[in-house]
Amino acid sequence: MYTLHKEIIVDTTLQEAWDFIRNPANLNLITPDDMAFEILTELPEEMTEGMLVEYRVNIPVLGKQPWLSELKHIVPQSSFVDEQKIGPYKLWYHYHGIEACEGGVLFTDHVVYEVPFGFLGKLAHSLFIGKTLERIFSFREKQFAHLLGTGNGLPKSK
Repeated sequence: MYTLHKEIIVDTTLQEAWDFIRNPANLNLITPDDMAFEILTELPEEMTEGMLVEYRVNIPVLGKQPWLSELKHIVPQSSFVDEQKIGPYKLWYHYHGIEACEGGVLFTDHVVYEVPFGFLGKLAHSLFIGKTLERIFSFREKQFAHLLGTGNGLPKSK
């Protein structure tokens, strides 16, 4: 299993941060264009406990892949989890957190994931999956700062 942990402080309010992340359609705004990310589910403006979101994402070598996530453990103005039910990973558990802090709001992404295909999956992870995820989450950090803050977010990657 692998983990990915990212944090960024964005000069915004807790309410503005929550209003942004509670709307599942905003995932399009924080996903790099080259992933050809396409949400297939008709979405409400606010996520709900147990909500399923279906989308397709372009994965190098594999092409367009289906992905079904369940939104759960929603704590308003604080956090939620999306857990892959169907998709390219053997396991994908993504915690999204926000909290007020000096300088604005601390956004936290913590992902626990496992790749399929045994040894070949581990090799693929070391060659490109890990690097691709780092690129995607770095893009997310920049987009949070750009869309919600002054553009001067202070990345604190871990």
